[in-house]
Amino acid sequence: MALLNFLKRKNRQNTTEMSFIDHLEALRGHLFRSIIAVVTGAILIAVFNKFFIQKIIMGPTHSDFPTYRLMCRLAEKVNISTLCMGKIGVKMQSTTVAGQFSMFFSVILIGGFIIAFPYIFYEFWKFIKPALTKKELSRTRGVIFWVSLLFFSGVLFGYFVVAPYTINFFSGFQLDENIENRWTITSYIHTMTPLIMGTGLAFQLPLAMLFLAKIGIVSASFLRKNRKYAIVLIFVIAGIITPGPDLISQVSVALPLLLLYEVSIILTKRVEKEKAMEALKEWS
Repeated sequence: MALLNFLKRKNRQNTTEMSFIDHLEALRGHLFRSIIAVVTGAILIAVFNKFFIQKIIMGPTHSDFPTYRLMCRLAEKVNISTLCMGKIGVKMQSTTVAGQFSMFFSVILIGGFIIAFPYIFYEFWKFIKPALTKKELSRTRGVIFWVSLLFFSGVLFGYFVVAPYTINFFSGFQLDENIENRWTITSYIHTMTPLIMGTGLAFQLPLAMLFLAKIGIVSASFLRKNRKYAIVLIFVIAGIITPGPDLISQVSVALPLLLLYEVSIILTKRVEKEKAMEALKEWS
């Protein structure tokens, strides 16, 4: 039903009525260009793969990672040695013949997607834009910038804050001193990916709430009333993003999401005021 309504609205915006197949053809074009953007980003990473893999992907496993150095400096100033993260005592291994080769392609494609994200969203926006009214378009100015900004903020937060604590926790966790931690590269990448991508997508919360408020699904009073349920849900999402029982990583993800939820309430209230002003103008 929502798709049919969307297509009807999109048809009204076009001088020439488009069929359902025409819309699919347009969507295919947007998807194709998005894939090209991801592949272009992947090629760029492949060219500089040594730097990207050694310094970026494997960065949180190195003792000179910026987060570790910053925490050690902070530990010295406040005289709390436990803040300084120790050396990551983990060795990587590949247990399959083509393990490193296949993981190489996974890494460059994920990196390609992150680099191309603003363009991917731009293509998505171009597809839905004709279905919006002039008033709706005026309310969504700068949406590509804000979506991209929140996504990259989440990615950076996941990489520099959540990932180091997670890697440090699991590297030092031992059931017995005779059990040595030896991670496979596949396991490491599969742990890092949701940490980084998950936080990037989770940081879209304010814009998602803003959109729902504009179409009348949520209100500021609804968000305030259900804050306690939102807190539980946020901690569940944080638990999904961060693997294992690492409480510090879960809290570090949950806290900014709680802050973004409060921002969502403020934005939603602003939308309600704008709607009220518009209603008064129409009646006057």
